[in-house]
Amino acid sequence: MQQKQEMNELLAESLKSLSATRPIDKITIKEITDKAGVIRPTFYNHFQDKYELIEWIMEKELMEPVKPLLDNGMINAATMLLLKNIENDKAFYTAVSNLEGQDTFETMATRQVAKVLEDIMKDDPDMKMKEHPWMTKRVIAVYFAKTMSYVVKEWIDSGMPIDAAEMADVYDLLMSTSLVDVLTKK
Repeated sequence: MQQKQEMNELLAESLKSLSATRPIDKITIKEITDKAGVIRPTFYNHFQDKYELIEWIMEKELMEPVKPLLDNGMINAATMLLLKNIENDKAFYTAVSNLEGQDTFETMATRQVAKVLEDIMKDDPDMKMKEHPWMTKRVIAVYFAKTMSYVVKEWIDSGMPIDAAEMADVYDLLMSTSLVDVLTKK
C-alpha cells in the first residue's frame, strides 16, 4: 500500500510539473511517465487516464484535509482550508480549471465534493427529508457540490483576486442568502 501511495504521488508530481509549462490536455501519459522515470504500464496500473490522476490529486490535496472539519461542523474552516490549498498550488489548479470537454474542473470537483458530503450525511442517521422525499441525500450533496465547484472555478478563472479567507466568507454569504433575499433587496 505504501508503494502504491508513493507511486501515485510521483505520478502526481510529474503531472503537476508538466502542467506548469503546457496545457494539461496536451500532456501525454508518456510524458508523465518519462518525467516520473517509470514505464507507461506503471501509470495504467494506478490510473485509467490523466483525468483520474487529477481527481486523485484533488481528493488527496483538497478533500481529505477538509473532511475532519466538515465532520465536526466546521464548514467555514473547511471551505477556507480547501480554498487555501487551491491558492497554495495556484498554477496547477488554474491549469485544471482550463480543461474543456468531458473532464472539466467543475465536473471533477463536483464528484469529489459530492462524495464527501454524501459520506458525511450517510453517517447522520437523523438526517431525513420527510417533508420533501425527492430531496435525497444525493440530490442535496450534488446541489451543494455544484454550487461550490462553480464558485471556486469562477474564483480561479478570475485570477484569485481575493485571498482564500475572504473567498470563504464570500462563499458563506452566498450560501446563507436566499434567492428571495437577492431579488427583493432594494
